[in-house]
Amino acid sequence: MYFFNLYRLALGGVLIFLFGPYGSALSLSARSLSLFYETSLVYVISALASQIAIKLRKPGFSVQLALQMGMDIICVAVLSYASGGAQNGLGVLLLVSLAAAGIISRGRITLFFAALASIGMLLEHSYAVLTLDADVTQYFQVGLLSIAYFAVAWLAHTLAKYAVASEKLATQRGAELAGMAEVNRLVIQGLPDGVLVVDEVGAIRQHNPSADRLLGLDLLRPDEATLDQCAPMLSELYQAWREDHGRPPAGVRLPVTNRLVRARFLPVRQDNFGGALLVLEDMQRVQAQAQQIKLAALGRLTANIAHEIRNPLSAISYAVELFREERDEPARKQLASIIMENTGRLNNIVQDVMQLNRRDRVQAEVFRLGDVLRKFGAEICQAEHAAPEMLRIETGQDHEISFDRGHFNQIMWNLCSNAMRHCSKQPGSVQLRSLRADDDRMMLEVADDGPGVTQKAEQQLFEPFFTTDPGGTGLGLYIARELCEANGALLEYVRRGNGGACFRIVFGGADEH
Repeated sequence: MYFFNLYRLALGGVLIFLFGPYGSALSLSARSLSLFYETSLVYVISALASQIAIKLRKPGFSVQLALQMGMDIICVAVLSYASGGAQNGLGVLLLVSLAAAGIISRGRITLFFAALASIGMLLEHSYAVLTLDADVTQYFQVGLLSIAYFAVAWLAHTLAKYAVASEKLATQRGAELAGMAEVNRLVIQGLPDGVLVVDEVGAIRQHNPSADRLLGLDLLRPDEATLDQCAPMLSELYQAWREDHGRPPAGVRLPVTNRLVRARFLPVRQDNFGGALLVLEDMQRVQAQAQQIKLAALGRLTANIAHEIRNPLSAISYAVELFREERDEPARKQLASIIMENTGRLNNIVQDVMQLNRRDRVQAEVFRLGDVLRKFGAEICQAEHAAPEMLRIETGQDHEISFDRGHFNQIMWNLCSNAMRHCSKQPGSVQLRSLRADDDRMMLEVADDGPGVTQKAEQQLFEPFFTTDPGGTGLGLYIARELCEANGALLEYVRRGNGGACFRIVFGGADEH
């Protein structure tokens, strides 16, 4: 409204200026010289009064806009009458006022102002026709001018509506972006890893407190700090990464804090920025977390081992006490059998636990999966006293895997012995079949047609010492999974819709030749 009123003030000044030297030449006072001058002067005074009201912000916005438009309509109509009527063209000045009012009012009141302007111009021409015998045919020009008023008012209203919608959308998007920026800032500030944003020349644009801690520097003004000043080795890695974005993360020992970190670069692509996001992963913290996980797992395993050993020891201790007191030979033999049975159970637990020590001693070799499975199938059928046709092997001769052969035999022995124990003992009850995953990795499935695994037991399948077999130790599947992970493979249980159990080994880096 302030700028709109400046236009009104300038318009009034131009009308007064034109009235003096050029009024007669431009026919601005064809009917009444004094009326034109007085009206122009009143218009300027009203514009000055409006300027004061705008500064004071009194009265309200709508009232001020209505007063300004009302004064414009009255003054332009009177000026048009004083200058000779509609043919002089001063009524066009209201188009600018209506357009400005429509943009700044953002409401349908602009159409009301257009109606008032049309009525004002029609009344002016009608008064001229009645009193001064003006040309009646000029009603057509006044009508076209009125149509132009409504057209400009409607267009201004439409543009203002779209402007309001755009402003609301921009405000909403701005708030969302500000919220996302704040969330990103909080996330970056709270990350335990050091994060730095560097530009093309290695200047640090942004950082988090973890980066200060790892680098041992106070980067209070990152716009003046460079990666070369903080850690020259990181600067060299950054330049090498810019030449080859496929370089793997590298370990670097920082000069000031002597902390070992792993540096990862992530490209940041924007219109005016081609830098990178540098992530400094504190290897000491990672190693400490890994050590805590290992200690926690060791604690759980130790507790489970102690629990599993306590029961056989209690049975052996009780049997030895009875053995000392018992004189009947058959009873002594029965007690000795109990002692031997629990001793064998303890021995099995110790052997299974010792197998975990083999996890870190992997001697991978490449072998044909089909040949190894056929040889293994003959051995396990003979050891389990099972018919050879009970085991069905479906695999290609050309499938090769990289795996520790001893680990592979132990895993397959555990899975196949469980399958043979629970299957229906019919031909093809146990199936070994190889297939390809979606990512082209080799998979091997060991399936049987037995009762399968209950949903409750499925959640505990790979936990140590969980077993449904009274004579088992519950470490078989746990060890099998650990050995698979040691060889870069994954052991998982697959639920089947037709019943039975199915365990799947997903090998890492399988190749087909």
